[in-house]
Amino acid sequence: MSRKAQIQAMLADAPTDAFLRFALAKEHEKEGDDAGAREIYTALLSDQPEYVGTYYHLGKTLERLEEDREAWRIYSEGIAVTKRLGEKHAMSELAGARLELGDEEDFL
Repeated sequence: MSRKAQIQAMLADAPTDAFLRFALAKEHEKEGDDAGAREIYTALLSDQPEYVGTYYHLGKTLERLEEDREAWRIYSEGIAVTKRLGEKHAMSELAGARLELGDEEDFL
């Protein structure tokens, strides 16, 4: 059984498990299925917006899909959440990723 299939089987028993959902999105990424990864990450953020690692990985997925404006928005949203939660390391990673995209005026 593939890792992806194993994760899907575990999700059948625990469909809201953030770690498993995140892991499934990463498996989609490994397969080159960025659209599938995006769908999972987006649903995960909708259900569990404080699962902060999702912002970075969704942003990078959006960049690969050439949706830089949406990536900028997701990074910014993640920065706000990480500030509120006091997650300084995650906030720094998100700020760095957003900075790599360009200046704020490019996306507003």
